[in-house]
Amino acid sequence: MKKQLSVILGIFFLGMTICTGCGNKGGSDTDDKETQLATEKKDAGTEADKDSKDADDVVDIPDKEMNLKIGTSAGDTSAISQGAQYFADLVEERTGGKITVKVYPSDSISAGNQAKGIEMLMSGSADMTFHSNLIYSVVDERFNVISLPWLFDDYEDVDSTLTGDAGDAINEILDEKGIVGLGFAQNGFRQVTNGKREIKEVSDLEGLKIRVNNSKMQISLFQAMGADPLNMNFPEVFTALQQGAIDGQETPVDIIYSAKFQEVQKYISLWGYIYDSFIMGINKEKMESFSPELQQIIRDAAEEACEYQRTMVREKEVEQLKEFKEAGVVITQKEDMDIDSFKKAAESIYEEYEPIIGKDLIELFQK
Repeated sequence: MKKQLSVILGIFFLGMTICTGCGNKGGSDTDDKETQLATEKKDAGTEADKDSKDADDVVDIPDKEMNLKIGTSAGDTSAISQGAQYFADLVEERTGGKITVKVYPSDSISAGNQAKGIEMLMSGSADMTFHSNLIYSVVDERFNVISLPWLFDDYEDVDSTLTGDAGDAINEILDEKGIVGLGFAQNGFRQVTNGKREIKEVSDLEGLKIRVNNSKMQISLFQAMGADPLNMNFPEVFTALQQGAIDGQETPVDIIYSAKFQEVQKYISLWGYIYDSFIMGINKEKMESFSPELQQIIRDAAEEACEYQRTMVREKEVEQLKEFKEAGVVITQKEDMDIDSFKKAAESIYEEYEPIIGKDLIELFQK
């Protein structure tokens, strides 16, 4: 009986197999469709991966479309304005165009008034600024610590300091002012130009009218060195030099170049007397109104833009000085100057500013 049942079942299953094979030699319609769908899905996934890689860092941002304004203290051809534009381009790209950043060069966001630009940032009437720490010192003199005279030896010394505890301390002060510090770019070592005479030792500064930033420390320093320092809005400096209302000014090489001061100044002394950092800051309340995802995009873009700007300034400086020389500017190198005579005059600044800046903060920068 078991044998007969086995034979009957065998014949039944054989018949089913033959029928199935006759009806669909290449497999069932269902199998074909599933295989096709799987293949299409795989291909689509491959294309999606490719598109994702091509899109790189573009992210879908849930925040509404908006425009941010960032003010810079120099013209649109300056490295600082180019750095701000680099930041703007990164943010727009990585937010898929939902967030745009408009750059306002030459402090046009604050009618040419640099100090007012910082005050606007603190109050929230300006979203962002890219300004010198010396301009920030107008609202808190502790920002002068970055620019104490002859504090840094070179760019490597600067970078290691500002990326360490000293840089963190500056960001804490910014936070107190309602500002989020996003990064340190470079204005550079400030050099002095004038149209009267070559400056090689401290006595050469005697009586010269030198335009300086609206920094009390700079004013005190130039007074200690025998000069007659005064402040004026930066857009007015070229005309004042051209007309002889002032004898000279002190800015880094890139600013001298972008402002075309070499056209109205015969002498430049590369004494590197103070280092001037550009701080990219954003209003704290504005920053905290963004989603965490957008905040991270802004932070990353700022960090990259600051690095881009620093590198650009340092690479361009050699060529800019070459152009100055070709234009007939007398360039005095640091090694040909009596730097000790300037440093001696600057000792009074450390004594004056230790109680203002704080001994601990100064020592943090001297490590």
